[in-house]
This record gives sequence, C-alpha cells and structure tokens, in this order.
Amino acid sequence: MTKNPPNMHAYSAYEKKRKKRITAIILLFALLLVLIPFMTTIGSVSIPFNTVWRILIAKILFLKETAPIDIASNITTIVIDIRLPRIILAGLVGGGLAVAGATYQGIFRNPLADPCLLGVSQGAALGAVASFFVPAFLLAGGTTPLLAFAGAIIAVAVVYLLARVDSALPVTTLILAGVALGAFLAAATSYLILVSGEHLHGIILWLMGGFWMTEWDEVRTVFPLVACGITVIILFSRTLNVMQLDEEQATQLGINVERAKITLLVAASLITAAAVCFCGVIGFVGIIIPHMVRLVWGPDYRFLVPLSALTGAIFLVVADAAARSAFSQEIPIGILTAFTGAPFFLYILRRKRKTLC
Repeated sequence: MTKNPPNMHAYSAYEKKRKKRITAIILLFALLLVLIPFMTTIGSVSIPFNTVWRILIAKILFLKETAPIDIASNITTIVIDIRLPRIILAGLVGGGLAVAGATYQGIFRNPLADPCLLGVSQGAALGAVASFFVPAFLLAGGTTPLLAFAGAIIAVAVVYLLARVDSALPVTTLILAGVALGAFLAAATSYLILVSGEHLHGIILWLMGGFWMTEWDEVRTVFPLVACGITVIILFSRTLNVMQLDEEQATQLGINVERAKITLLVAASLITAAAVCFCGVIGFVGIIIPHMVRLVWGPDYRFLVPLSALTGAIFLVVADAAARSAFSQEIPIGILTAFTGAPFFLYILRRKRKTLC
C-alpha cells in the first residue's frame, strides 16, 4: 500500500486552512449585512426590525411610490438619515483602523504597532483641537475633520522625512521618529486644551471619539479613502507575508522592500486619517482586532487583511450600538472600546496563547 508523501499532507492541510478562512470571510460578511439593519432598530426610539426592513427595501429598490404608507415619515428619517449613515461610518472606521493596525504590525514586525506609533492619531488630534481656535469664516464648514485629516497626513510626512536615510527607510529609525513626534504633538495638544476655555467640552468629546453627528456626506468622504487604502494593502498582502521573514530575504526574492514599505505606510496612514477625521480618536481597535484574527485564523496577510476589515467593522458597529443604548446616556465610543477590548483581548490571549503566531 502506497503512502501519501509528506508534501501531500502539507498541501491538504493548507487547503483545509484556506477553505476555512474563505468560509470565515463569507460568514463574517453575511453577519455584517445582517447587523446593519438590526442595529438600526436600536436607540432611544425603538423601531421594530420589520419596519426597518420595509423601509430599507423600499429605499434600495427606489420604491418611493410603493413604499409602506403606514410608516411615519419621522421613523423613515431616523432610519435613513440618522442611524444608517452612523452605522455604516462605524463599520468603515472599525474596518479601516483594524486593517491599518495589521499593516503597521506587519511593516514593523511589532505586535504593539498601531496608528499611534507613527504619530498619526496625535497629528489628527492636534489638527482637530486647533480647529476650535480657527474663526468659522476662514474655513467654511467642516473645519474639525479637515484639519484633523491634514494633521494626520502632515505627521506621517514629517516622520517619513525624519526617518529616511538616503533611499532607505529603517524600521527602527521610523519607530523612534514616530514616537518622538507623537510625544511632541501630544504635548502641543495638551497645551491647546489647557487654554481652550469655552471650547473645552467640545474638544474633550472629540478626543474621546464618537459618531454623534454623522451624515451621509461623511460616509461619502470616508468610504473611497478607506476602500482605496484597503485595496492597496490587499494587493501587497503577499509582500507583507514575505517581509515577516526578513527584509534581506525579501530583497533576494526580488521585492523592492523600501518601495513596498512606503506604499503600505501611505495606504495605512491614509486609512487612519480618513477614519479619525470625523469621529475622533478611537483607540484599541488597531491592536486588538488584528491579534484576534491571527489567533483564530493565522497570520497569512492574504486572509488577515479582509478578515481584520470585517471583524473590525462588526466590532465597532456593535460597540457603537452599545454606546448609544446600553447606558442611561450615550457615552463616547472610545471609552467603551477600551473597557471592552482590553479584557476580551486578555481572555482570548490566555485561551489561545499556545497558537499565537
């Protein structure tokens, strides 16, 4: 009787893992599609799921004439113009931050890497806080998200210029530059908060993170930026896999490591800037979600990126629903993600510590 060679067993095990991961992507995507209308029912005004479903079907199919006439117009407004854009933006931000965190961790080969490591979040925070001091007539509308986005992008550009050595971008230098700049930006933000006066309440709320005033304009702005960044990272997923071994080996395999690092940094930073410019700084998502995905489905970036995007979106959609309905008053989602994320991550880490990659 002929035995199967060892490489056949390895191939069979790989195929099983691949099918398992593809199935997980499909199931998570289906779960997200179900969660979106379900979470729309939750809020200060409870709306039956059947009502939400009828409204969504009527709007999706453009059935304005045949839309249910027994549903009050204010209920339709709550579902379509208030809750739905908020939920979709929460999903975009959660997925974007998770993918950005996974990318930073892959580039730096550091499990603690997240958007704060390069000063991206600190730059966005400084820009947002500075917007409260800008006269309204100088920047017509949207000053906070505009300056938050600019602050994040400028922070990345400064770190890149400080860390670049000739044509190379050493990881250690990049991290040190990011930490130093982040500390400087955080100090500047603290000073502005100290002298903010009547703007203190608004600044603190923004820094805590939230989706209070989300409209469709925010969704239309964030979606293409996050989608473009995630697409670029998915295209570089094989490169990220090779970079986990060693940069020299990646170079020997024909990969332009420096170009790949710059492209991935730009994509991840663009996602982060777009994610935080409207909703403020939401911590922990960029660290906890990629770790959870690695623990359950492994470190292969071809699957880690889409799985992180879907898991992060689901996590933040659920967290946002809890933040606006589980307490006597709505709390900033940044507080809730920290309170729920840290214990859950420690629990998963203890359960799966032997399989951590």
